[in-house]
Amino acid sequence: MTSHPAVPLMRTTPEGLLWEPSERWVRGRRGDVTVVDSRHPVLVWEPHLPVPQYAFPRADVRTDLLHPAQNPPRGGHTGPTVFYDLEADGETRPNAAWTFPADDLAGHVAFAWFPRTGTGLDHWYEEEEEIFVHPRDPHKRVDALPSSRHVRVEIDGTVVAETRDPVLLFETSLPTRYYIPRRDVRLDLFEATDHSTRCPYKGTAGQYWSWRGGAAVPPNLVWSYPDPLPAVAAIKGRPAFFNEVVDITVDGELLQRPVTPFSAGLRV
Repeated sequence: MTSHPAVPLMRTTPEGLLWEPSERWVRGRRGDVTVVDSRHPVLVWEPHLPVPQYAFPRADVRTDLLHPAQNPPRGGHTGPTVFYDLEADGETRPNAAWTFPADDLAGHVAFAWFPRTGTGLDHWYEEEEEIFVHPRDPHKRVDALPSSRHVRVEIDGTVVAETRDPVLLFETSLPTRYYIPRRDVRLDLFEATDHSTRCPYKGTAGQYWSWRGGAAVPPNLVWSYPDPLPAVAAIKGRPAFFNEVVDITVDGELLQRPVTPFSAGLRV
């Protein structure tokens, strides 16, 4: 049997890009038009971005829908990037796609994700599951574990939730989130809002609440996932609080309020 030298899964380009091949079947659509359909995507990490992006072989892209950008932006990506405008479904979306300068990625095209950037493609799928915001990082874990810990949540000294039946959500690089049964949350102290967000690992947080009291706390500090992705089904319908702005005590220990990428957006 002929042996072959091992090839590292993750590789680094001279420009500072990290990339690795993916075996996921990925499709991207603009309206009803499938612009990308690839079984050989690669994941690319740029030095200044904490999340990966997909890039696709040109053969898997509707390049007939791409045209050299009329007003390409300066910067924004690593190296001298070439941008393209996308014409599909009766609309032009500027700077919706680009190429990376690295020789390793020659012949690959990356796309913006419209809900996050305002340009690019509307809907993305890995296998048969729709994904949101950005590709899921294969080096990141999200685990939702039922627990019997005693969790108490307070706002300005008022107990707003207390349970011995939480689901603890552990997500790489973020603090543990405590998803609490509705029966154990004083939702009467909050007001439902029309705010919603999406997460590539959990789905759509379609329910948010703001505090009715007088404490100086930001709006939309409580959320829940009515229909989470299957991998975290245990959090379904359970409210959770931003640890960054409330006081959470777990098994008698008051947790420190963490500083996270969400902190800047939680200022009053």
